[in-house]
Amino acid sequence: MTVPIIAIDGPSGSGKGTVSRLLASRLGWHLLDSGALYRLVALSGMLRDISDGDEPAHAVLAATLDARFETDAAGQERVLLDGQDVTLDLRAETTGNLASVVAAMPTVRGALLDRQRGFAVPPGLVADGRDMGTVVFPAAGLKVFLTASAEERARRRYNQLKEKGLAANLAGLSQEIHERDRRDSARSVAPLRPATDAVIIDSTGMTVEQVVAQVLALAREAFPAI
Repeated sequence: MTVPIIAIDGPSGSGKGTVSRLLASRLGWHLLDSGALYRLVALSGMLRDISDGDEPAHAVLAATLDARFETDAAGQERVLLDGQDVTLDLRAETTGNLASVVAAMPTVRGALLDRQRGFAVPPGLVADGRDMGTVVFPAAGLKVFLTASAEERARRRYNQLKEKGLAANLAGLSQEIHERDRRDSARSVAPLRPATDAVIIDSTGMTVEQVVAQVLALAREAFPAI
């Protein structure tokens, strides 16, 4: 059975995570937050005092990752690593920056590939990441590359962190986003880029609802049965 897949790729702060969660909820499909897996590998390495550049050790962590994604009684996401709630630690900027370094490691990407593909089960999957349409699900029925200006993405990330009660600095976030874009686009394995058949949506100045509506319209064209 062919599972319908919507692959949503894009740079940090483009809104792809929020859009993907809303799409999955409205369609009643499963959600793959691939970035969370790389963040979990990075966080696991930090907790074990593993050097940022130790690729073999991070590859072992990726292959043996004990992680669970849950929803609490209030409907909020909870992420458990080795049985411990790491939801807030996972979304910290330090974790995100290290995840970008870890994600450039070929053996880590290889270790997580089958795990990501395992999320493709009925009735369908919304896959959020940076190489969903180019590497993980190249045959996805709908591929979207979601982007926005760097300034817009920095503002969104700043507001997101403040809402969660986390420390944030707008100027610092802008610099980090530029650096992460450079690192993600320049890596030798699965660099950040749109798939050749992806629909590119620049969400600068758009609301989340407008982006979701546009992707839903595309999904109904790609998958008439939904």
